[in-house]
Amino acid sequence: MSGRPRRGKLWGLGVGPGDPELITLKALRLLRAADIVAYPAPETGDSLARAIVAEYLPEGIEEYAIRMPMVVERFPAQEVYDAAAADLGAALDAGRDVAVLCEGDPFFYGSFMYLFGRLAERHSVEVIPGVSSLTACAARLGSPLAARNDTLAVLPAPLDDAVLEARLRLVDAAVLIKVGRHFGRIRALLNRMGLADRARYVERATMATERVLPLDAVAEDGAPYFSTILIHSRGEAWT
Repeated sequence: MSGRPRRGKLWGLGVGPGDPELITLKALRLLRAADIVAYPAPETGDSLARAIVAEYLPEGIEEYAIRMPMVVERFPAQEVYDAAAADLGAALDAGRDVAVLCEGDPFFYGSFMYLFGRLAERHSVEVIPGVSSLTACAARLGSPLAARNDTLAVLPAPLDDAVLEARLRLVDAAVLIKVGRHFGRIRALLNRMGLADRARYVERATMATERVLPLDAVAEDGAPYFSTILIHSRGEAWT
């Protein structure tokens, strides 16, 4: 008597912040073992997550682009994830293994969490952590995030100034993410708080287009979405 048909496994692969060499050995092995590779992509154009691992994709692997609006007002795009979960769930039911790419780490502001929430109850899922933008930025800046008993906050730049200021005053170190179009407002806030001289700016860390600049050298509207500011109250974590 034959057993039940094999069901596929879903892997959420953190592929790191941009440098293809920062993908982990485990993520690379599972990527090469998958039947289908899925990845987030804008409504038109190429996927950054796919571009990171393009040189590692096995020839002939089936690809599934999860195309979604890349604007804050429409994210997460619930109907897009509903459709993707239905399609990928059907592939898993058919016994196919699926690798879903996620920039950075899947569970650190990662888009994979929205698929995980839809599929984990019915399917076997394994999450493979990746190098996060925080640690990548710290490494590229040569600026440790925190030391000893320091408290560290991760603060999305879209938060209101009052919220950001209150939280910055409570911690020893902070990382401001998703700076982008909020850069001018954030720089003004850091100047008011006397923190500008302890802040470091990096954009597109580890990518070919990476830039590291002083805050006052960044144009008011010149910061891309993938820009980050690291702050430490002592200037350097080791002091």
